[in-house]
Amino acid sequence: MAPVTNGPANALGWNWMSDVDPVWALGLMSGTSLDGVDAALLRTDGEQVSGVGAFLTVPYEPSFRERLRATLGGVGDVEAVARELTTIHARVVEALLRQAGCRASDIGVIGFHGHTIFHAPEAGRTWQIGDGALLARDTGIDVVSDFRSADVAVGGQGAPLASLYHWALARTLERPLAVLNIGGVANVTWIGRESPSGEPDLLAFDTGPGNAMIDDWVRRATGRLYDEDGALARGGTIDTSAIGRWLSDPYFRRRPPKSLDRNAFSLDPVRGLSPADGAATLVAFTAEAVRQGAMHFPAAARRWLVTGGGRRNPVIMAALGAALSVPVESVEAVGWNGDALEAQAFAFLAVRSRRGLPLSLPSTTGVARATSGGVSHRPA
Repeated sequence: MAPVTNGPANALGWNWMSDVDPVWALGLMSGTSLDGVDAALLRTDGEQVSGVGAFLTVPYEPSFRERLRATLGGVGDVEAVARELTTIHARVVEALLRQAGCRASDIGVIGFHGHTIFHAPEAGRTWQIGDGALLARDTGIDVVSDFRSADVAVGGQGAPLASLYHWALARTLERPLAVLNIGGVANVTWIGRESPSGEPDLLAFDTGPGNAMIDDWVRRATGRLYDEDGALARGGTIDTSAIGRWLSDPYFRRRPPKSLDRNAFSLDPVRGLSPADGAATLVAFTAEAVRQGAMHFPAAARRWLVTGGGRRNPVIMAALGAALSVPVESVEAVGWNGDALEAQAFAFLAVRSRRGLPLSLPSTTGVARATSGGVSHRPA
């Protein structure tokens, strides 16, 4: 299917009155937490969501996780790891189709995010590894990949990109609303009321660290992959001086939109602390960074919905509730699947890309104008 380009009004995608039929799209996400691949089916026309299908998470084998970790920053054997990553994603696609009882021919497009190994939009660079052409060949399904480069090329941050999907899901919810994704990095979408023409009122940006720093600390201090149920952090004491050192970074004084690399902040401020105190301090840093980010909202959010792996950590959720002083709930409270949401977003964006609709806005990534993106690949 060729992108729909019926003039500038349609290219913005607001208040679209078209006869484009929804399709089943398959979204794939490998997040900065390095835990594995999320895959989800979504029925959409790129503007509305008309059906939610099967979802699957496949954890990375520990040996591959370490090979992938070794490429962060764009170093090591990136080409070999990118091929292996793509092959793993192809197997995940096959597994999801089996689970859903679908054939490849039932799927209109795959949204393949790949894995971010380097993100420096101020330098005009963002790098997601993964071979879209190889994935299309191996699955027999059209693939859209490389979602972020077009945005960065015209001055945007290239992240976060799930905001328009959050907006599509939240059309019937009370607003202003904040949707907070706590993956390796935490990012937020503030959703206000759209204009009479249907144009969304959005602000999106990375607030600061999510799970990545906590996971890295726990891995270093205990050998475990993460702090299950926040048990380690729950027994620790917060070091406020360490938080002050992190918060002195100029990033927190910048106005959004703005975005971060996974490794933007060092663990040096907690060096020498006990494992529990370090974990407690990092949880507090994540929550305080979110609180400071909320100061940039055009109006206070009446409610916060939390997605991503961080919502499963009760210590993080409690810290957010204390910091924000308004209801903070997991997205399941409104019937969304927080495990599937990021993968669903890239299914949604793949369909938008195929139609030539924007993936990002000046208020979500700082791009100069509403910008589409993605690179399409057809099976050979």
